[in-house]
Amino acid sequence: MNLGITIAKLIAGVLGGSAAMVSEAAHSMADTVTEMMLYVALRNSAKAPDAAHPFGYGSTAYLWAALAAAFTFVAGGLFSITHGFHSLHDEPADDHLLSYMVLGISFVLEAISFARTVVQLRGESKRWSVSPRTLLRHTPDTSLKAVFLEDLAALIGLGLAATGLLFTEATGDPLYDGAASILIGVLLLAVAVVLGHANISLLIGKSLPPRFREAVRAELEAGEDIAAVLDLLTLQLGPTSVMIAAKIDFRDSATGEAIERGCRELEARLRERYPTVTYVFLSPWGEPGVTPR
Repeated sequence: MNLGITIAKLIAGVLGGSAAMVSEAAHSMADTVTEMMLYVALRNSAKAPDAAHPFGYGSTAYLWAALAAAFTFVAGGLFSITHGFHSLHDEPADDHLLSYMVLGISFVLEAISFARTVVQLRGESKRWSVSPRTLLRHTPDTSLKAVFLEDLAALIGLGLAATGLLFTEATGDPLYDGAASILIGVLLLAVAVVLGHANISLLIGKSLPPRFREAVRAELEAGEDIAAVLDLLTLQLGPTSVMIAAKIDFRDSATGEAIERGCRELEARLRERYPTVTYVFLSPWGEPGVTPR
């Protein structure tokens, strides 16, 4: 759909002499390439762990998503800004009917896509008992975040392009069309920065959100014969893979058998409550009766 919209916008922009429409074509092309790269990311991240990669390939999703942000949004953004500046003083076309038709159809299609993304976002937020905004800020599924921001930016970009065309047609001044192109480029760059930061943060290793960590700590502390959870480390390995490592102080009265049973039960409870928890490492701490420094 995005590829078809790209071609339609480009034809309308070239025939109608609109810089904003050409920039919107670059915007849709960036969306198309981004979605192709996200598809590759999801496919690669689903590979099963092996001897060379014992924790799986989940982080490849963040690598491909970061590349998508860098090479498509930034490229589209810089093109739109440059093209907008070059078009500030061009002669405006007399007929923008084709451009308006393409913008209208694109807006309907993008609105449908955005509505479906919002439905998915609300469903995920309800499952985790958080607000959609909180989920969007903390979700390790950067593909969902990318699609949401892409669709939102697409709707805003279409509005900017339409506004630029309307003012240019009303005044005969190409300044408005060129300015709309520049604003579309700035919008693309902003989305690129947000998505790039989110993916790089997860790529280099990021812990779970504070609320999730506290829930895991509470689950561990509720275990039988546990005096305290001394250290708790969490790591987001991929969109659907989490590692938890904890150093646990068992009560002095706990036997070796009780400690082993308690660790197995804790791991089972964590996996059952949080399906994304794929690796759990629990280490009984030190000697009984000794306070850690």
